[in-house]
Amino acid sequence: MPTYIALLNWTDQGIRAYKDTPKRADAFAAATQKVGAKLVNLHWTVGPYDLVAVVEAPDEETAAAALLQLGGAGNVRTTTLRAFSQDEMTGIIAKTAG
Repeated sequence: MPTYIALLNWTDQGIRAYKDTPKRADAFAAATQKVGAKLVNLHWTVGPYDLVAVVEAPDEETAAAALLQLGGAGNVRTTTLRAFSQDEMTGIIAKTAG
């Protein structure tokens, strides 16, 4: 299943309610399952991003639905990247010429 890395930054609303972030993480995990995706991992980070989420979804539309729900709650803004496993990258390289 395709993997997506979501880089998250708290909004003003999200940082004001930082104490609720573990509960919001549980709600995000449940919401991703409802749309057919899976929250594989979530890390709170120090640096340019406040959190990093790893999400698996069967397609881009499902990943977008999960992340739209998350962003729609108003606590974070997301930047999403499609990630490739080593096996997937090997297949991609095999499709290149020479």
